[in-house]
Amino acid sequence: MPKQIDRLGDPVRRISRRAMLAGTAGAFGTATLPFGKAHARQQDRPNVPDDPTKVQGRDASELGTRSQFEQVRRSAGRSSSQTPHQDLDGIITPSDLHYERHHGGIPEIDPDRHSLLIHGMVERDTMFTVADLKRFPSRSVIHFMECSGNGGRSYRNRRTEDVTPQQVDGLTSTSEWTGVPLATLMREVGVDPEASWILAEGGDAAVMTRSIPMGKVMDDALIAYGQNGEALRPEQGYPIRLFLPGWEGSASVKWIRRIEVGDEAFMTREETSKYTDPLPDGTARQFSFTMDTKSIITFPAYPDTLPERGWWEMSGLAWSGRGRISRVEISTDGGQSWSDAELQGPVLPICHTRFRAAFNWQGDETVVLSRATDETGYVQPTLDELIAVRGIGTRYHHNHIRGCRIRPNGSTVFTVDA
Repeated sequence: MPKQIDRLGDPVRRISRRAMLAGTAGAFGTATLPFGKAHARQQDRPNVPDDPTKVQGRDASELGTRSQFEQVRRSAGRSSSQTPHQDLDGIITPSDLHYERHHGGIPEIDPDRHSLLIHGMVERDTMFTVADLKRFPSRSVIHFMECSGNGGRSYRNRRTEDVTPQQVDGLTSTSEWTGVPLATLMREVGVDPEASWILAEGGDAAVMTRSIPMGKVMDDALIAYGQNGEALRPEQGYPIRLFLPGWEGSASVKWIRRIEVGDEAFMTREETSKYTDPLPDGTARQFSFTMDTKSIITFPAYPDTLPERGWWEMSGLAWSGRGRISRVEISTDGGQSWSDAELQGPVLPICHTRFRAAFNWQGDETVVLSRATDETGYVQPTLDELIAVRGIGTRYHHNHIRGCRIRPNGSTVFTVDA
C-alpha cells in the first residue's frame, strides 16, 4: 500500500516512491492513487550517509546546484537543445533547461561592446547601447517560446516509438522575460506613419534576419535582457534579444544588433526558403507566425512504467499563441470518449498551462490522449485533420493530438493516434 500523504505530492520516477491523492474517497471510493514519473534508476545511486543528522552538511556555495539524485538534462544536438518536460513540474522552465535553437553557433558577446541600431523609416537613426536600453522603463512577462519545428518528428510517422516528450516536443519552454517594450524604442526614434514592417537582424555567424509586421512591434514585442530574474543566458541571446510572445521562435531574433524600419516585408532567406509551409495545392503559407494550440502528456510517457493497476495521475502541458488555454480534455480509450482535465493555476495568456487528471488503469492496453482548446475557441486537431489542411510536406507548426500507449505490462510508448 502506498504511503498516504495529505496533499498532492511530487511525481516519482522509476523507483517505487509513490503517493496517494488525499480526499479521494468520495470520488474514487477507497482506491489508492499512486502517481509519478520515472526517477533515476536504482543502480549507480550516489553514495550518501545513511543518517544525514549524524554528519555535518556541506557549506554554502556561490552558485546553487541540484541534488546529485536529480540528473535532469537537456538533450543536445549540433543546432538545438531540448527541454526535458517529463522531468519537470509546474510551468516555469529553469533557465539552464530552456530549449535552445541556433543557426550559426552561439556567439560570445561583450555587452559593453554591443549595441542596437534602429534606422530606416524613422526620424532619427539611433544606436542604443545595452546600458541605454536598461534606462528605459522595463516590463516583465511570463510567456512560452516554441520553435515552429517542434513536434515534427511525429507528423509523418504514425508508428509508436520509444521516444520521450523531450525528444518529440522539447523545443518549447516558458520563462519570465524582462526588457524594454520595442514600441517604446519606436516612439523614441520617431517611426514614419507609413512604415509597416521591420527587419530584425542578429549578431550571430548566420546573421539571422526576420521581417516582423509593425502591428506586432507596437503591440507586445520586447527587447529582452533578462530571463527568470537574471541576465539572458548566451544560448538565449545574451546580452539582448527580440522576444515576440506567441510567435514562432525563429522570429524572436537572438543577439539582436540591428532593426531596419520599412514599408514592406524584406523577404529574407528565413521567410522564403525557410519557415514557410507548403500546402497541398502547390502554394505556400508564408509568415505563419502564430503558434497554434497544443497539448502534450508528460506522464505517463515513455520510458515510464506503471508497476501496478489502479488510480494514477496524468499530467501534461497545454499552450496557445493566441491567448489562454480554456480547456484540456483527456481520453483514456484512444479518443473514443473525452473528459475534462483540471487546469492548474495560474492560467496565463500565451503561457504553458499545467493540466492534471486522475485515471484508473486496469491492466488493459490503452492509449491516453490530450486535446486543448484556447480562449478563441480553437481546438487542437487530430493528425488526419491537420494533414487534410496542411498536407504532408510542411516542416512547421505540428500541433496535432498525440499521446501515450500503455501496454498490459505497464510499459509505455509514444503514439499519435489509437
